[in-house]
Amino acid sequence: MAEAALETRRLAGWGRRLTSAVLVVLAAAFVFASLLRLLGIDGNRYTAAVVALTPYVTVAGVVLGVVALVLRRWWTGGVVLLLAAALVALIVPRAVADDQPAKGGRPLRILSANLYFGQADAKAVVGMVRDHDVEVLSLLELTSNAVAALDAAGLFTLLPNRVLHAMPGGAGSGLASKYPLSELSLANRSKLAQPSARVDLGDGAAVEVVAVHPVPPTSSSTDWRADLDKLPMATADLPVRLLAGDFNATLDHAALRRFLDGGYADAAARTGNGLKPTWPDGIFPPPVTIDHVLVDDRVAVNDYQVLDIPGSDHSAIFSGLIVPV
Repeated sequence: MAEAALETRRLAGWGRRLTSAVLVVLAAAFVFASLLRLLGIDGNRYTAAVVALTPYVTVAGVVLGVVALVLRRWWTGGVVLLLAAALVALIVPRAVADDQPAKGGRPLRILSANLYFGQADAKAVVGMVRDHDVEVLSLLELTSNAVAALDAAGLFTLLPNRVLHAMPGGAGSGLASKYPLSELSLANRSKLAQPSARVDLGDGAAVEVVAVHPVPPTSSSTDWRADLDKLPMATADLPVRLLAGDFNATLDHAALRRFLDGGYADAAARTGNGLKPTWPDGIFPPPVTIDHVLVDDRVAVNDYQVLDIPGSDHSAIFSGLIVPV
């Protein structure tokens, strides 16, 4: 009996040590991932991917911290929950509508659509433009075949003005508009095309728009940051600037947040929709929000929708804006 009791205690002690070791390893991984976000470190292709998963990391941290406390690993649970609380404070505001600037100005409806190497259903894209009375369209991964398909589907009857940089694969982008366009050079020499234009809204009113599509950080974090760095910052003057497209970045990446610190606002977060994922069209990798419409902070956002695009791995994003003129 004594030997059996001793063996039971030995096994129980081994089990406690194993549980503690597993919790410490999981906590260390969580601490690493959370500090990347809290310290603003995008890092290399691997850490940038981890930062993109911050909302999932946060949920995992809350669960891990509670489990640790239930198992009476006080220090482990306390540290994990403290960091998790800091992440929650950063993420939850995206699901809560912000105070809007005074809604004086002109309505403008803009749609951004990644065409997945030009393979997206052109008729569906044109249907979205028609159904939402879109006035400015940002097209990513635009190929010559996609331009032809969109034309056949009637896009350029609805939006006759265009600045299109069609290229093979995923390198092309373009803008189409109901209103006259004057091509600009606001994001020159990007690895992927990021065309820009001034949109003449009439009566002297205008906006400047960039079709955004940097290289994914998982391909080259250096090129990704360089492409984002080429995007124009907001100005205090008119016309206001809009950045619309596939940023290959979430609001947790420091490379994107610098625009929010520099006079832009995210249309999704401004309307409480900042946690709605836009890519991929599936469950793996975990869906994240990498498509954005960044608006000048003086712009009010009265509508935001995430729309399915048949044939694409991205969702389209629609924003109804009120732009100062």
